[in-house]
Amino acid sequence: MFVKICGITNEADALLAVAMGADAVGFVFAPSPRQVAAGKVAEIVRRLPTEVITVGVFRDNLAERVVEVVHQAGLRAAQLHGAESVEDCAYVAERVPMVIKALAANDPGLAEASRYRVDAVLVDAPSPGSGQLFDWRLAEGVPGVRRLLLAGGLNADNVGEAIRRVRPWGVDVSSGVESSPGHKDPRKVRAFVQAARAAAPEPYETDAEAPYDWQEEW
Repeated sequence: MFVKICGITNEADALLAVAMGADAVGFVFAPSPRQVAAGKVAEIVRRLPTEVITVGVFRDNLAERVVEVVHQAGLRAAQLHGAESVEDCAYVAERVPMVIKALAANDPGLAEASRYRVDAVLVDAPSPGSGQLFDWRLAEGVPGVRRLLLAGGLNADNVGEAIRRVRPWGVDVSSGVESSPGHKDPRKVRAFVQAARAAAPEPYETDAEAPYDWQEEW
C-alpha cells in the first residue's frame, strides 16, 4: 500500500513522515493554507532520502510552469489537481518522472480517467483538498485505471475501511494527520501509516512494464 503524506510545509514534518514510513510526501504550490514556495521545498527535498517520492501539487497552472517548478524544487513527481487537459498531462508526463492526475469523486470524467496517460489517478472529495469524506462507492472500480490513489477525509480511524472497500493502490492524507493546518501530528501520522499497512499487507505491485517504478533509485 503506497502511502502519501501531503501538505508538508516544513522540514521537520517531511522528516517525520519519512521516519513513520511514508512512501511519498507532497508539497502544495496551489493557493492553500499549506502553500509553500519552490525555494523552500528545494531546501527540504535535499534533506530527504532519495527513495522517497517528492510530489508537487499544482492546480490549473500552465504545463510548462509545472515542469519548471518540479525541476526547480528537485521534485520527482507532479500532482495535477485542477482542470488540466489530457494534452497538459501528456506534456508534463514527458518531462517529469511521475505524474498523478487528481479528479473529484463526482466528476463525470472519472469514467474516462484512463484517457489521462499518467502514472496514477487520485480520487478526492467533490471539493478537492477540503479534507471532506465522500461516498467511497464513487471511487470503486474506476475503469481502466491500474493505480488508484484515494484521498478525501481519510484518517487513522477510517483508512482501513476505505482500503477494504475501494482496494486502491495507495492512499493520500493531509488534514487527517494534522494538529493544525500545515502542521503534522506525530501520533496521527504514525497511526495512519500503521492502519494503512495493516489493511493492505501485501507487497507493492512491481510491474516491469509500468511507466514509473517509485522504488527505483533517482
